[in-house]
Amino acid sequence: MEIGSQTGHAMSAFKAKFSPGQIIHHKRFDYRGVIVDVDPEFQGSDEWYEDVARSRPPKDEPWYHVLVHDNPIETYVAERNLEEDGSGQAINHPYVQQFFSALRDGKYIGDRPH
Repeated sequence: MEIGSQTGHAMSAFKAKFSPGQIIHHKRFDYRGVIVDVDPEFQGSDEWYEDVARSRPPKDEPWYHVLVHDNPIETYVAERNLEEDGSGQAINHPYVQQFFSALRDGKYIGDRPH
């Protein structure tokens, strides 16, 4: 998927493997979740990266904001740590309805403003 991103004054396009509403599985930490936003590259602090991103995933590739199934948290995950979740099962998270209106064919739809 190609997504336009506003970086400074120039509009640039980047390729993201996943998109908002898509249900994913975290390969390293074995949890399911739904993507709510995509950054074209790492947008966190160097301190967070050093403390949390222990596998040192690339900063210059897409990173995703993910609502975690059965846990009321949002994670920030590098693309290389994610894979599609083919279960088609809903994500149990208190904020799902703030972002999406329905689950259809294994993907959340009806992006709502947040």
